[in-house]
Amino acid sequence: MNFETFENKIWLATPTKHDDEMKYIKEAFDTNWITTEGSNLVEIERKVCEKVGCKYAVSLTTGTAALHLASRAAGVKEGDTVFCTDMTFGATANAIVYAGGVPVFIDTEYDTWNMDPVALEKAFELYPNTKVVMVVDLYGTPAKYDEICAIAKKHGAVIIEDAAESFGATYKGKQAGSFGAYNIISFNGNKIITGSSGGMFLTDDAEAANKVRKWSTQSKENAPWYQHTELGYNYRMSNVVAGVVRGQLPYLEEHIARKKEIYARYKEGFKGLPLRMNPYDSTVTEPNFWLSCILIDEDAMCKQLRGDTDGSYCSEAGKTCPDEIFEVLEKYNVQSRPIWKPMHMQPVYKNNGFVTANGIDVGSDIFRRGLCLPSDIKMTAEEQDIIIGIIKSCFE
Repeated sequence: MNFETFENKIWLATPTKHDDEMKYIKEAFDTNWITTEGSNLVEIERKVCEKVGCKYAVSLTTGTAALHLASRAAGVKEGDTVFCTDMTFGATANAIVYAGGVPVFIDTEYDTWNMDPVALEKAFELYPNTKVVMVVDLYGTPAKYDEICAIAKKHGAVIIEDAAESFGATYKGKQAGSFGAYNIISFNGNKIITGSSGGMFLTDDAEAANKVRKWSTQSKENAPWYQHTELGYNYRMSNVVAGVVRGQLPYLEEHIARKKEIYARYKEGFKGLPLRMNPYDSTVTEPNFWLSCILIDEDAMCKQLRGDTDGSYCSEAGKTCPDEIFEVLEKYNVQSRPIWKPMHMQPVYKNNGFVTANGIDVGSDIFRRGLCLPSDIKMTAEEQDIIIGIIKSCFE
């Protein structure tokens, strides 16, 4: 089956702009508040707290910076083990290392593609002195927080929720970004709400919020000169970037609704194919559907080999694999992306601990058989239908 190449590239996820962003950027310039203070920062912190249901928010340069300072707030110090979701972007684990911690990776489970509570319980048996658990909400779907929070509490550990991808999602009616003692969201350019960059630290702990705010501005003391008694960082978000976020925030529910439509259209369009979408339990979870993904059935996988930086596959009639679909979509000017490669498979973390529930490496299996599909809000239904047709053709 032949398809016409898209003249304009169909992207995985790009910013969806509205008129309000320029209004607030202009306000920052007109008032000359283009530094790390100003009304845009005040407003986005207020509005995010209101949405998430937390008491305090601190706007920062990136979600990674927020994770770093969350690790410090949680008391992570040199040599401390920290349990970390295995299938995630590198920023999650890197932030632990910035604080001096040693990530121990907890395998994924098939139900949500998030941290496996069974593997987490096992990890506490192996590393009983661990006091911090960093949990990621993958692709906009919250983890199993009832189970994970109960396990952490049993062992006297605190949770950091990396909700970088899940702003606006809920678990049992509670907003993502509120399940840990310390939580973060991201406003990176590809996120459901963007500031072009930026992130936010969220907590109900006033002391922690004050510490993070101080650390993020180079730990300046209250003195007439620059006085420092502890290490600080240049992590505070600018009022200009905050203006972009402020203009985006009113459209969060609209963006989620469009993302959900994209997920539903893929799911309907793939009926009858030997694959399934990234899963969630609709009785307890409402994702924000940031990215729509597929997992190809094992018996429908063609041969595929991957090294550290490249891979190969052999086409087979009636079968396909993520690398083939990726390559075919690229041919038609469509961007897709492999599932996050698990941290325990990354050369930089090859010597770190990795705990599975029962000896089966679930994360590497999802990485091998999974693919993130274009989920851009500006993609039309007609464009998505063509993409569905292209993917169907890979199974012929």
